[in-house]
Parts: sequence; C-alpha cells; structure tokens
Amino acid sequence: MLTFAQPKKKHMAKAEWKIIHIDETDSTNRWLKDRLATASVMTDEDHLVIMTEYQTAGRGCGTNTWESERGKNLTFSVLIRPQDMPASHQFHISMAMSLAICEALGTIVGDLSIKWPNDIYWRDSKIAGMLIEHTLVGTCVKNSIIGVGLNVNQRIFHSDAPNPASLWQIRGHETNRSQLLHSILDAFERYLLQDNIREKYLIQLYRRRGFYPYCDKNGAFMARIITVKPDGQLLLCDEENHERCYFFKEVRFI
Repeated sequence: MLTFAQPKKKHMAKAEWKIIHIDETDSTNRWLKDRLATASVMTDEDHLVIMTEYQTAGRGCGTNTWESERGKNLTFSVLIRPQDMPASHQFHISMAMSLAICEALGTIVGDLSIKWPNDIYWRDSKIAGMLIEHTLVGTCVKNSIIGVGLNVNQRIFHSDAPNPASLWQIRGHETNRSQLLHSILDAFERYLLQDNIREKYLIQLYRRRGFYPYCDKNGAFMARIITVKPDGQLLLCDEENHERCYFFKEVRFI
C-alpha cells in the first residue's frame, strides 16, 4: 500500500507495477471502477495500471472528450490506494502525476509546463490531460484512479480541440510508448512519496509570470497567478490588485 509522503522510504525497493493491457474499452477509468465494484480486480493491488490501445469514449473533465488514434498514444489509468492521506491533501496526487509526466517528457523535449490544474502543455499546445477520481472514506482518500491521455505518435488530429500537439509532431519520429509509460510510473511513485512537491509544481506552471486573460462567471478579466493552494485552489491577482480564488471549473484561461 502506498503510504502518503514518507521520505524515509526513499530507499525502498522499486515498485513492481502490474500493467494490464487491453485492446479496447470505452474508458480506462470506468474499466477500473467497474472491476473494483465487482471485485474482478484484486482490490489489494498496490500498483495497478490499465492501458488500452483505443478508447471509444475517452473522457476529460466534465463533458470533454479525448481524441486518440488507435495504437498511437498512451491512454491509461493508474489505481493507487494511499495510506493515511487526508482528503484535504488529495491535490498532492494531481501534482505528483503532473510532475511525473513533465519529468518523463522532459528527457525528450523541452518547453513543457503544467496548465492548472493538471494539463500538460508544450509551449501553447496541449500534449496530455488527465481525469482523477477519488473514493473517500471518512476524512481520508481510500482509492484514487488517475486517467491519463498523452499524445505520443499521432500525426494528425481531427477533432475541434483547439490546440493539440503530439511528440511525433514535435520530434518528427516515433517514441517508444512502453518506455515512456514506465518512466512516468517510476517518477509518479517517487513524487507521491515526497512531502514538498508544491514548489516544484508552482515553478512548472503555465503562464506563471505576468498578466493573462481569464474568465469566470462574471466575465473576462486580466490577472496573474499568485499561487496554487495545497487544496488545489488557484489564487490570482487582477489588475486592480484584488485577489481572486478559484476551484477547478470556476475559472478558465482565455
């Protein structure tokens, strides 16, 4: 069982991730949730990954979908069972996976950033996104399912998504998906077990410096990022020097 932020375990043996490969499913997150509900997957498995060649209904947050050509990208979900993680600290998981993807991709390409809360950008284009779903028991996180879509070898995108990018488009040749997946998983486990990753996350933020346009329920405004709070709230300062604090989906970048 993964123990939340225990630096003393930095010399622990490398985890053996159990990776289940399936050809097709509607959603890897849903696949995991369904199997957990029916006990078809061992619920005491500590490091479980479901990877698919094709998602028929790949999901983003809210009503968003994820376009992914069959066999070209990384579409996977990770199941973890944090031990003694307060629900108020669940954003740690989002930061850990965001930093892990940036670290793994950073050995291949530069100009990477994290668009709050957990989209991965190459310059001004989105190369990866994730959907994280938690199960809480009392005041603690029991299970977390982290679904990731990462554009790897897809050459052309046909959806109306405004700014997709892939490693193939950046590099001009294919990337080994299996090696990339294992690099992400290794980094993810390491970040999970670290206490102080928020500063690393803040340094990696997209549009970290300067004023940029945002929009909330009251309309558009210019603001700069002050910080992201431990619970994941984005703290902005507008041009009138007023602080504005938002949970996810309460504000959007323009």
